[in-house]
Amino acid sequence: MPYEIIVNRELCESNAECVSLAPAVFELDDEELCVVIDPEGAKDKRILDAARACPVDAITLIDPTGEQVWP
Repeated sequence: MPYEIIVNRELCESNAECVSLAPAVFELDDEELCVVIDPEGAKDKRILDAARACPVDAITLIDPTGEQVWP
């Protein structure tokens, strides 16, 4: 089941590591900040890898039970 994906835009530094790892899930908007375009655009493992790659931990993942998976 898909994660709830929360992006803290105040933390985002536009490194785009998430976009490079999961381009069907994340993109940079007109402000060059991360946005979620499709929370089901990749397998959970790929989304977790993308969140972990964020150098400022701007991406929070919540599983279907409500447990915070990352960070």
